[in-house]
Amino acid sequence: MLDPRTHAVRPDLADVRLADRVFAPHYAAPVERRLSTVSLLRLDRKGDSEVLAELGAGDAFELLDVIGDTAWGVAPGRGLVGYLPVAALA
Repeated sequence: MLDPRTHAVRPDLADVRLADRVFAPHYAAPVERRLSTVSLLRLDRKGDSEVLAELGAGDAFELLDVIGDTAWGVAPGRGLVGYLPVAALA
């Protein structure tokens, strides 16, 4: 079982780099982005969910999915997977 805090796996989608370790209905290739502003990386899409880390402007973010105004992906500098506002991405 992979930890969704450190491995980009959801019931509907997984990072293509994990295809040899997990089966998912869909896979996504990460798109390198940078944060344009400070943002909180959260465990869930809900604005009151657990904060995993505070990311700074200029930090890398590997975008895997966009759901409305929320982005899901990997913060490679922290080794964490989570959600942040799309508006925080450059």
